[in-house]
Amino acid sequence: MYLLIKTLVNAVALAVAVWLLGDITLTGDSTGSKTLTLILVALIFGIVNAVVKPIVKLLSLPALLLTLGLFMLVINALMLLLTSWLANLVDLPFHVEGFGTALLGGLIIAVVSWAVELVLPDGR
Repeated sequence: MYLLIKTLVNAVALAVAVWLLGDITLTGDSTGSKTLTLILVALIFGIVNAVVKPIVKLLSLPALLLTLGLFMLVINALMLLLTSWLANLVDLPFHVEGFGTALLGGLIIAVVSWAVELVLPDGR
């Protein structure tokens, strides 16, 4: 149940980032296909955050300590770019154009995820 809730939260956060930033694109013929694409991209994003992000955080621990955690914005941007690249590999119509867009997108996704998780019950 927790995995389902987390995937839906990621999908909502990704949808807000797509809506707010013109350089994060999601294409599709219908609302249903866009929704399915968002859910699949949210699954990829969740897997990237569960597998790759802890390794990157560990390797960048000195930078995280030196910047008092602000380097997490860069890590979140890199995770979003990696998600975009993986989505392209499996032919999902989701693309993030450039590091600056990924930085803003990562910030939007973090804030929206936090806000949605405040509203939803803890499914753990």
